[in-house]
Amino acid sequence: MADSSKKMQIVFASAECAPFVKTGGLGDVAGSLPAALVRAGAEVIVMVPKYATIKDEYKAQMEHFADFYVSLGWRNEYCGLEKLESDGVTYMFIDNERYFARDYPYGFFDDGERFAFFSKAITESLQHLPAGFECDILHCNDWQTALAPVFLREFYQGLPLYDRVKTVFSIHNVAFQGQFSDTVMEDILGVAHIPAAASQLRCDACSINYMLGALRYADAITTVSPTYANEIQTPEFGEGLDSVLRERSYALQGILNGIDVAGFDPATDKRIAANYTVEDRSGKAVCKAKLQEELGLEVRDDRPLMVMVTRLTRQKGMDLVMYALDRILAGGVQVAVLGTGDRDYEDGLRYFQDKYPGTMAARIEFDPALSQRMYAAADMFLMPSKFEPCGLSQIIAMRYGTLPIVRETGGLKDTVQPYNEFTGEGTGFSFSNFNGDEMGDAVFRAARLFWDNREAWNQLVTQAMSQDFSWTRSADKYLDLYFFMHPEIVRPAAVVDEPEAVAEPVAAEEPKAEEKPVEAEPAKAKPEVKAEVAPEAEAEVKPAAKPAAKKTTARKTTAKKATTTKAAATKTTAAKAATTRKRTTAAAKKAAEAEAAPEVKAEVAEAKPAAKAPAKTAAKKTTTTAKKATAAKKTTATKSTAAKATATKAAPKAAAKPAVKVEETPAEPKAEVTVETKPAAKTTTRKRTTTTTKKTTTKAAATKAEAKSAAAKVEPKDEVKAKPAPKTAEVKAAPKAETKPEPAKETPVSPAAQAEEKAPTKKTSVRKATATRKRR
Repeated sequence: MADSSKKMQIVFASAECAPFVKTGGLGDVAGSLPAALVRAGAEVIVMVPKYATIKDEYKAQMEHFADFYVSLGWRNEYCGLEKLESDGVTYMFIDNERYFARDYPYGFFDDGERFAFFSKAITESLQHLPAGFECDILHCNDWQTALAPVFLREFYQGLPLYDRVKTVFSIHNVAFQGQFSDTVMEDILGVAHIPAAASQLRCDACSINYMLGALRYADAITTVSPTYANEIQTPEFGEGLDSVLRERSYALQGILNGIDVAGFDPATDKRIAANYTVEDRSGKAVCKAKLQEELGLEVRDDRPLMVMVTRLTRQKGMDLVMYALDRILAGGVQVAVLGTGDRDYEDGLRYFQDKYPGTMAARIEFDPALSQRMYAAADMFLMPSKFEPCGLSQIIAMRYGTLPIVRETGGLKDTVQPYNEFTGEGTGFSFSNFNGDEMGDAVFRAARLFWDNREAWNQLVTQAMSQDFSWTRSADKYLDLYFFMHPEIVRPAAVVDEPEAVAEPVAAEEPKAEEKPVEAEPAKAKPEVKAEVAPEAEAEVKPAAKPAAKKTTARKTTAKKATTTKAAATKTTAAKAATTRKRTTAAAKKAAEAEAAPEVKAEVAEAKPAAKAPAKTAAKKTTTTAKKATAAKKTTATKSTAAKATATKAAPKAAAKPAVKVEETPAEPKAEVTVETKPAAKTTTRKRTTTTTKKTTTKAAATKAEAKSAAAKVEPKDEVKAKPAPKTAEVKAAPKAETKPEPAKETPVSPAAQAEEKAPTKKTSVRKATATRKRR
């Protein structure tokens, strides 16, 4: 049963967490996501190693909470829990000085042992949490915590406290997997005697892979953007794990990262030269001038300033930068780069700085304050990554009104919408292939917009700054996953409110669904139909509209085929249609009486007017001059209303059966359809009916069918001229005869006499008309 009083309780394990320790994007995620989950109504404990590099001011706030021993292979290791609470989040620091009292978090020979201990300490700590906290979700991040799901399943499964724990593993960068010699399986992990664990951790004959273990043992897998979730299932981006990720694709999803919008706010940031907002960006010009002066660039507001804040590695696209930088600088774009990395790239940037003084600036260092000033001052931010799981720099740049130029990969594709010069949409610029020329073209697309169309440029900046990349949106998606895994826990009201706010567009669409019948009810102009079919129309309009559309398209396609047939073939099919139409009408009546299906009613309503219309000699007496006049009107007017005719046809046809008194509505859509398809409509309708019959009739029957088609064409003219009075009088008589075998009466009616009188002239004129229309 669902427990409405219990909150979702999450243990979030990460090897780094801002502001205590951070080397990359993982620290930002662990520092921001738990706080957003707490604001959404969950309880969160973050577990981080207690590194020696953590500042003393944070260490002073920690209090010793618990200590115990963790078995690691043949050894027992001390583990202390140091507790610190901040912003509603409880932080538990795993204390073991032998493993973590070092100058830097990673890069040591015994990293495999250090983070195996961290993973085992996480699972053991679930028994030593504060009173009332029972872990529902253990959320592990990257390879440093990847063994926790393995240990949980192999060593703790079946214990009451652990049975409720569901595991989530997040991939922040699949390139870093934690591969070590298989000797650690027995010496450190203690799983060599467990065949399932040993086989699922092994990645080759002599090594194991920590991340591989998590991918096989975790209940759910996430990564930091939807596009990256698809990419890592391919050999190009999967780094050898693509086959496993494809196997577990049902458990894999991408959830886009956010940023700390309060920390990265140009309106309040004290680290930049001048503050500004979306509405008033005058401060950004001040920031640009100050940065140009600081970096030794020409202080000019008419030259676009493009910056990079990055690691100087191939993964970040530095190969492309080195290839295209000469062209970019010679083209009049100022460039400033901040970062450290491979020596070749560092030397290359220094070379371009010397070659283009005043246009190029390279700062080979790591300076967070300078990076903030560069985000705020620049016009463009270059990020041509070979692959990028999510990326935060492009999001921060947009927050400060700096337009990103990115390669369409991973999170860069998900966060940056390329500029569309025709619609004005977009938040930046992008290129698809890992190619230096394409990157250069994208840079100059942006530069030309800056130079040639400043109004469009400013609008693009406004759109970029208006994007929502807060952690609130990401936290809501993680909570969707957590509550899916624990359906017995009721989602708090505070969390339900946020999805409702996000789902407001859906609520706004509901009236649109109600408006559709209103738009599809031009029949409301006819009060009788509205009054008589009000209860049924709304239910019948939607199903009837679809068949109507299909019929129209079918007629159009068969009409094209009909243009290739000869006049003699048309005569034969017309004659066949004359005989079979009557049979179809009688059969449809019986079917309508036996089955009250709306679709059958629609077909009968469609067939009946076709049979009824020729029976009225009054309609036939219209002159040939009136035919020509109305035919000209049909060709011009009814083409534009063809779409409306198909949409409105369904409602009157469905209403035609119950509302016998109103015969205008069935006749009007019929007229529009015949006008739309013109002579081909006869052929297509007859083609459908002639498939069931193989009889041929006499020449008189053909003449009769032509006379009927002439009468059918006259009917729309009367309707176009809005003369409903005689039509209602005429059609009223027809339905009364419907219950009797009316077709027998229709055969000897005056059309035969008229056909004898006017047969030569009408036949030739109708044939010429049909032939010319078929040529068209």
